[in-house]
Amino acid sequence: MTEDHLTKTMTEYADMPLRDVIFQTLRKEILHGNLKPGERLMEIQLANRLGVSRTPVREAIRMLELEGLVINMPHKGAQVAKITEKDLQDVLEVREGLEEMAVRLACERITDEELHELYEASRTFEKLARAENSDVTRLAEADEAFHAIIYRASCNRRLVQLINNLREQMFRYRVEYLKDAANRDSLIREHDELWESLRRKDIDDTSKNMRMHIERQMDAIRELIANQI
Repeated sequence: MTEDHLTKTMTEYADMPLRDVIFQTLRKEILHGNLKPGERLMEIQLANRLGVSRTPVREAIRMLELEGLVINMPHKGAQVAKITEKDLQDVLEVREGLEEMAVRLACERITDEELHELYEASRTFEKLARAENSDVTRLAEADEAFHAIIYRASCNRRLVQLINNLREQMFRYRVEYLKDAANRDSLIREHDELWESLRRKDIDDTSKNMRMHIERQMDAIRELIANQI
């Protein structure tokens, strides 16, 4: 990760207190995979790169520890936490329940305009997935955008809010999943299956497709974890 990238991310949170700016900056870099599992977070180095003192960096790292994104290793200091199977299971179990509810509601309430928007989002993802040297972060964002249309089509603001609270946590798993090119082909097919069942307003089929969509990701990421991401 280059210094320019880190400082660019930092500007997104410029209206927050300094400690929170650094916390949100490092948090995003971890969740988006720019800070890798096992990578050390050295206070002096980070303070110099960000142009701040060590105190807000230290406080931000402690906040990341509380979220489980950073661990303190004896004689090694702070480092980015590895993705564990328990973390994966916790996040994706909640995601599966919420998204299955969202897609069932969307099946009843989605408009023709939203169906068209969902189709276009699927084509955007496919175009990015088939491109040479495709950017994994952009791919994950395109997958996220596809799902966001389904959330909105549920017409349930509380449900959307709950899902959005998990979006950053889910992003880390999306990035890892999409590193394997074979998984991209699977997602293209699964997006189209979801779109078709929503178009037909087949609630049971749509619910099944969403459940299988998430469970396939869970199985694939479990395998990545077993091989030590």
